[in-house]
Amino acid sequence: MKTAIEPFRIKTIEPIQFTTRLERERYLQEAGLNLFSLRAEDVIIDLLTDSGTSAMSAQAWAAMMQGDESYAGARSWYRFEAAVQDIFGFPYVIPTHQGRAAERLFANVLIKPGMVVPNNTHFDTTRANIEAVGGKAMDLPCPEASDLALEAPFKGDMDIAALERLISEVGAMQIPAIMLTVTNNSGGGQPVSMANIRAASKLAHLHGIPFYIDACRFAENAYFIKQREAGYEEMSVREIVREMFAYADGCLVSAKKDAFANIGGFLCTRDDRVAEQLRSLLILSEGFPTYGGLAGRDLDAIAVGLYECLDENYLNYRIHSTQHLVDKLHELDIPVIRPAGGHAAYIDARRFLPHIEPLQYPGQALAVELYLEAGVRGVEVGTVMFGRDVHTGIERPAKWDLLRLAIPRRVYTQSHIDYVIEAIAQVWQHRDRVRGLKIVSEPPYLRHFSAYFSFI
Repeated sequence: MKTAIEPFRIKTIEPIQFTTRLERERYLQEAGLNLFSLRAEDVIIDLLTDSGTSAMSAQAWAAMMQGDESYAGARSWYRFEAAVQDIFGFPYVIPTHQGRAAERLFANVLIKPGMVVPNNTHFDTTRANIEAVGGKAMDLPCPEASDLALEAPFKGDMDIAALERLISEVGAMQIPAIMLTVTNNSGGGQPVSMANIRAASKLAHLHGIPFYIDACRFAENAYFIKQREAGYEEMSVREIVREMFAYADGCLVSAKKDAFANIGGFLCTRDDRVAEQLRSLLILSEGFPTYGGLAGRDLDAIAVGLYECLDENYLNYRIHSTQHLVDKLHELDIPVIRPAGGHAAYIDARRFLPHIEPLQYPGQALAVELYLEAGVRGVEVGTVMFGRDVHTGIERPAKWDLLRLAIPRRVYTQSHIDYVIEAIAQVWQHRDRVRGLKIVSEPPYLRHFSAYFSFI
């Protein structure tokens, strides 16, 4: 069959509260035109993020009932640790309450002021945690990534030649780790090939540099490798995952993405010295090393979710549902990153709103207009998120301005997505009337979460 149906039945539902445009205008003004500041109940379709917003299975809910809430050495911890070691293959597992906590531990243990951390493309919290300790986050996306409309299978790859030049320029001692984000979120949710993982790993180890994978969407990336990379067609996703991480010295994971959990994350390493330093800082900031800021029931839910996200029937449905959104927008001539990534559709806001200058935040303007039009919440990935240098305060246009529509796992049906497509099409029809924005107030870090805007 050509139709990819949901590999599950709906057992419990949550009602959606519908709003009028007049109501949404008021809600947005009260929120300072920042969609993060909206009440969730005032959103009809919420595509702000796929992080922590997924629907857990009956098996995961059942596992939570077995949660052992002992402070140290709980059974839940051992089940969680065994699942992570089985899937990823690392000996040392450090639990955290979510991915950015793992990033903070990683940055504080490995990075000293002035050091440079290369990545295919850092996402917002990764970059912020590196910069908070005085490091420099360097993006080295492959050349194909610069053409948003190019149909290339692995636009999430790192530019290995650029990485080699960087190592030569700054010296290996100034690079505490090389990172690779799978899939490449800031680069349009595009996958990274196994060949690129292998090449980055080889270059890192040639120069004695640790190689870490930012692996929030590891299962989706593995499925793309199976579908698109020669030699992996007959391998299972689970086998591909084990090969991916065999090249790495460790990984950082938010379990709120592929693992379906509503909270939680972890950091893995092969280095016992690094593991001990991570545990010491974990105790100071997160909790004892056998719970890391999580309840036992959360550890059990993650252990189940990590296996569920490797199910190839689920992954086939997941990738096809995202592709449906991207393909329909493309058919309407709406500028969208192609090919479809795993977790989100990314609209090119600069091409959608060419009359709005980058420093008037076209991505944020488009996000505001889509919410006003239909109550759909997305998130800007562009100059608001990445345009200001936190060290100098200087603001420049980001490489691109995008509106990301991230699809929570197992939450929305095709009719919900068709509603989103119709809403975007309506905004497209009156796009020349959309106004640019200016920032009224902003915090020093991660300003997109809490900045206030006004129309120009």
